[in-house]
Parts: sequence; structure tokens; C-alpha cells
Amino acid sequence: MKIAAFALVLGAAWTVGAGRAAAQTPDGQAVFHDECRKCHGVAGKPTHFALSLYKEIPTFDAKFLAGIGVDSIVAVLDHGAGKNMKSFKDKLSPAEIAAVAKYVKDTFGAPARP
Repeated sequence: MKIAAFALVLGAAWTVGAGRAAAQTPDGQAVFHDECRKCHGVAGKPTHFALSLYKEIPTFDAKFLAGIGVDSIVAVLDHGAGKNMKSFKDKLSPAEIAAVAKYVKDTFGAPARP
């Protein structure tokens, strides 16, 4: 009886902990919209604002993202790229950076549907 009660309590604690972890996972889309869309736009295309400041900003599309993995996107967010893309490691948590990288790859890296 004690073993069954312990197993029940342990199972309940694990379920609550898993629910908390899922609830704490950042929303990559929300972070992208808060931090990235000023330059990269809602649809992954450079904005007029960004193009007025910088000559080259990539369009996030399937062609551009085809050879780029989520880890590479994380590295750019962590360290920046060239003169134009600043590092976000001091502004975003590692979990937020990972969520944005996954959002960019999943949303803009998929081939366009006919």
C-alpha cells in the first residue's frame, strides 16, 4: 500500500512538473514579433526601415533557409552576424533564442505550397 501511494504521489509530481516546464517554454512567434520583426518583418522579408539602414538583409524563405539548421540560427542570434545583425544573447534567454530559431526555421523554411 505504501509503495502504491508513493508511486501515485511521484506520478502526480512528475505530471505537474512536466506541465510547468511546458508552460515555461517561450513562444518563438511572440519573441520574433517583439524582437525581430522591426528588421525582418512579419513574413520574414526585410522591412523598409531595415533596408534604409542596411544594404543586405536576407529574406527568410525556403531557398535561403534550405542549408541552414536551427543550430546555425541560434549561433547568429547568440553572436550576431557581420555589422548589421547584433547579438541577442544579452537580451534573450537561451530558451527564447532557441524558440525563435525553431520558429524561423519551421515557419519560413518550409517550401511554399502551390
